[in-house]
Amino acid sequence: MSVTMLRKFPSHFCLQDLTSITAPVFEFKLNPNQEKAWERTSAWFDSHSVYHGKKKAGFLSHRFDSYAGMSFPDADVDHLDNCIAFFLWAFSFDDLSDEGALQSSPEGVKRGVDISLGVLHNPESPPPEFPYAAMLHDIWRRFRATASSGACNRQRAVESWMWSQVEQSRNRATDEIPLVSDFIILRRRTIGGPIVEAMVEFSLDLQIPEYVWDHPILDGLSKAAIDIMTWPNDLCSFNKEQSDGDFQNLVFCVMLERDCEMQAAVDILTGMLSQRVMDYAELKKQMPSFGKDVDSELARYFKALEQYVQGTVVWYYYSPRYFRGQDVSNKKNLVVPVYERTVQLPSDNPQAML
Repeated sequence: MSVTMLRKFPSHFCLQDLTSITAPVFEFKLNPNQEKAWERTSAWFDSHSVYHGKKKAGFLSHRFDSYAGMSFPDADVDHLDNCIAFFLWAFSFDDLSDEGALQSSPEGVKRGVDISLGVLHNPESPPPEFPYAAMLHDIWRRFRATASSGACNRQRAVESWMWSQVEQSRNRATDEIPLVSDFIILRRRTIGGPIVEAMVEFSLDLQIPEYVWDHPILDGLSKAAIDIMTWPNDLCSFNKEQSDGDFQNLVFCVMLERDCEMQAAVDILTGMLSQRVMDYAELKKQMPSFGKDVDSELARYFKALEQYVQGTVVWYYYSPRYFRGQDVSNKKNLVVPVYERTVQLPSDNPQAML
């Protein structure tokens, strides 16, 4: 499906309160250690010199410290420090391909991935000069110091996430948009789903045996939770992304596949989110037992995962990253202006957007 087949955009769209859709099943809680952890992490981030001046101020205004405080509410200071560092690394690396120097360079993204993967494959080697890889080197070192072997194995999903950045970068370069079903699978990787789950385990030093993750109910819960975290991101971010010339988003997949207007696509995806929350709740009722000790750890894990998901959805509104300073405190039926595009599309099709 081609970007040029999208219908003309309206002047605005209406967005339901996504936090109220997820709240009945996903708990929200704040971490009291956030400020203390941020003091450490901000100095660490400065030492890597990824951003400077206005670019740095703009990046940090997105409040990734608050995101971590909302998403890992029961982590101690040391673990929360590394969780914030992980966010700073992940979002800065993601921005490098989404809107930074490598947005239109799939091969450039691939080179960055190759360097960074060396950190995972050779963790005892010295930190590389590439600052994004150097950040990952330190995060991975601290992660391995306390995480279970299973969590370490899942954290290696960073490799899949980084390759998904290359794949998405290539899609951007060709203006091709995948089918909805294909994009949902890709988004589980580009959002870093397995990495999120590993970080949740790490944040509480949980000890969960590897074999439990093969159970179809746990696999289904995992996919549902990641979708519930991801689809609100697409609903909150598609406006910002289209203004930057990026249409790799579920909203646009729905628009093309259903041949519908933007508002209809937003409403369809919101309905899909509501159904996914119900899917998760039903699957959780079917949770199998693996014995007292394992069940106890799994209960802590899913509580923490649910807190992560809800903290993430709340942060989408809290951060200026997606709504450009608009007052979104009243999230019920929020009316959002469609941002002017800074990158024009080819208009070789009569249905192409103006």
